[in-house]
Amino acid sequence: MPTDRRRAAVLGSPVAHSLSPVLHSAAYAALGLEWSYDRVECDEQRLPGFVADLGEEWVGLSVTMPGKRAALAVASSVSSRAEAVGAANTLVRGADGWFADCTDIDGVVGALRATGFADGVNGVILGAGGTACAALAAFAELGIESATVVVRDPARAVDAVECAEKSALPLEVLRLSDVDLARLAVASSVLVNTVPPAATAPLARELSTTPHLLDVIYHPWPTPLAEAVTAAGGRVATGLDMLLHQAFGQVTHFTGAPAPRAAMRSALREATGALHDLPL
Repeated sequence: MPTDRRRAAVLGSPVAHSLSPVLHSAAYAALGLEWSYDRVECDEQRLPGFVADLGEEWVGLSVTMPGKRAALAVASSVSSRAEAVGAANTLVRGADGWFADCTDIDGVVGALRATGFADGVNGVILGAGGTACAALAAFAELGIESATVVVRDPARAVDAVECAEKSALPLEVLRLSDVDLARLAVASSVLVNTVPPAATAPLARELSTTPHLLDVIYHPWPTPLAEAVTAAGGRVATGLDMLLHQAFGQVTHFTGAPAPRAAMRSALREATGALHDLPL
């Protein structure tokens, strides 16, 4: 493992709140690497120029909103799963340019598996944004047989439909106002919520019977939906679990070494007041 100083960063706008430096700094220290990892305020318009100007000391970039589609566009090679999602949260320096991947999928898969999810028939997603697309690709990887996306306006689910098609995952898009949520939850194997707590609070009781929930929110916690599922005996993963598990793949991409998972978890728990168990 090389010990010369290399650089990496997380790009986003806003990015000051990002916990990625906590995870990556802990990983590099555990691996004995004197590398730096910074936050860089960078939106989708600035991203292509920023990446083009980087020197050879840069090994990789984590990309958060709103630059994930722009990250995919600047890459010279793209993983099949990033192509399916239509976005990349990871750019890795290669001999022939930048390689784009979407470890957000690892985040969903890892968060659910760590809380006991093994397999299932139907996955339900509330919302149809970028996180929903990553969840659909994760469902395919988990072996889930079909998915349902619930949105206020089905016309806004175009990207989700395209991702499901590329992932060979049968998908039904339902309008929220037309859905029997209680029946949908009972029939679900897993529910991924990508919308704010205020939107799900009135629905929490109806959705509480899902056996597994990934609520991508982690602050404030617990959400009304998470409380309802827990009270009904379901298992719950958080957005912080997703953040942790997506970072493992990024660290391996950047360093070429297995991610030091326990060290990364410890650092994240300390940075967030140990409010979450963060199972591995």
